[in-house]
Amino acid sequence: MRTDYLRQIQATIDHIETHLDEELSLSRIAAVARISDFHFHRVFLVMAGETVMEYVRKRRLARSAYAVAHTDERLLDIALAHGFQNHETFTRAFKRMFDMTPAEYRKSGIRPPAYGKLDVLQRNTNPYLGGIHMEYRIVTKPAFKVIGYELQTTNDGENLKQIPAFWQEYLRNGWGHKIPNRVHEGSPVELGICHGFNMEEGTFLYLIGMEATDFDNVPEGLVCREFGEAEYAVFTTPKVPEQEFSPSIQNTWNAIFTEWFPHSGYEHAGKPEFELYDERCGPGNELWEMDIYVPVKRKSA
Repeated sequence: MRTDYLRQIQATIDHIETHLDEELSLSRIAAVARISDFHFHRVFLVMAGETVMEYVRKRRLARSAYAVAHTDERLLDIALAHGFQNHETFTRAFKRMFDMTPAEYRKSGIRPPAYGKLDVLQRNTNPYLGGIHMEYRIVTKPAFKVIGYELQTTNDGENLKQIPAFWQEYLRNGWGHKIPNRVHEGSPVELGICHGFNMEEGTFLYLIGMEATDFDNVPEGLVCREFGEAEYAVFTTPKVPEQEFSPSIQNTWNAIFTEWFPHSGYEHAGKPEFELYDERCGPGNELWEMDIYVPVKRKSA
């Protein structure tokens, strides 16, 4: 990954660390990196493994826990000094993270170390100078309709459990056969679409479905969604045996954000992104592959 790109992200981490006692928002932090809100949201999530606002919350709690354990300061003063508006908000957040109130934590005698901030500049360097080479194509996809099944999930790691479980339920119950009005009537082309992103709360909607010609006579229990025209960078995952298919998808997603975007001249457009599964992945294939569609726009000068 380009060093200047990493430095942009590290600058936001340093900014967070020196402003934890102030009101912080995703937009304010993204402005430090000079990156659009949504693109910053996704890049930070890939690098840190959690959303930026979740990282802010954890940093505030880690530093406040150190102060609770190692000083005799009033708990209210600690709360206010670490960006919490009042004692009640601080106590609730503290208990969610440490399973005890600040007062109980102080009485317990726990002495946590002063955990340091995230440092993306110390990550393992890619052995390939200039990053890895990824084949992709840029396509403009017209507006399209989708009928399918949907759930709300989060970016805190629950999505990595809930989405695979959702797919298993979809396949086990044969829900795909209930989807009407398909554009692809023969071999099904199934989409896994991430949309409805709430960057502050770290939630989004995940839709499993198929493109549809119209929304007439849709059975109860299915959702109908229409997505606007967008420009996409399309990546095809490596051909792998079935047992390696899921890791290859995750590795490709990670490479897109950590290796391709920094060199591409593009950033995430903040629109729905999706995975496309067709006849290339499924029973009868020795090697499996699929396509990832990432909405993009040219970086502003």
